[in-house]
Parts: sequence; structure tokens; C-alpha cells
Amino acid sequence: MFSLTIRRHFMIAHSLPREVFGPAQALHGATFVAEVTFRRRALSKDAIVLDIGAAGGIIEAVLAGLNYKNLDEHPDFAGKLSTTEALAEYIAQTVAGKLKDSDDGRELAGIDVTLRENPDAWATYALDLSA
Repeated sequence: MFSLTIRRHFMIAHSLPREVFGPAQALHGATFVAEVTFRRRALSKDAIVLDIGAAGGIIEAVLAGLNYKNLDEHPDFAGKLSTTEALAEYIAQTVAGKLKDSDDGRELAGIDVTLRENPDAWATYALDLSA
């Protein structure tokens, strides 16, 4: 299995209105480092997983819809908790949606999204595309 990882930063505001989240129940900001990994069983005819520039552009487009936004007001999170795990899944699904009709996208085995809130805490969502 081959992989390519692209890293970008983004900032959001949100609240997590449940007792389990303690002080994070109130509106607060978070800065994330997003690492998006594209997995492929065999390299393309150009001997790559995915063009780095194209992959970076797709990730930037997805994150632009989140960056500097209050997720409590974001239509895609209406009625949902915007936890780190839920954000990782959202990013993976949205990136996959942008790639699904491309030749390279059809050859991907998976997309993994790791969101790092700080050097000591992160969450990952692994999206299997091989089915």
C-alpha cells in the first residue's frame, strides 16, 4: 500500500453543549493541523499516489469552508456535535466526494484524516474506499 500525506492548518469556533465536554461546552476556538493521507494499492501510470499540488488544492478547498467559521452556525453541522472526531470524518467524506469522479480518485483505497489539536492530542478517521 502506498500513501501520500498533505498537511494544512485551519481554525474554527464551536461549542460542545454536553456536560461531558466540561469547559468546552461554551463557545471557544480551536486550531487544527489537518493531515490528509491518500492510500492506494498500486501507483498510477505516473508512479504517484496522487498529484501533490492537486491533492493540496482539494484539501485547501474543503478546509476553506471551515476555516474561521463558527461551526455552531455551519449548515453541515446543524444538530450535530463538531467534535474533533466528527470533523475528521466530515473532512474525509468531503475530500472523497471531490475525488470520486476523477481517474485518480477511483483508484484510491482510502483516505485518512488526522486532526491534531496540540502535540499531545489528536483524532483520526479512516475512510475505506475499496468497497
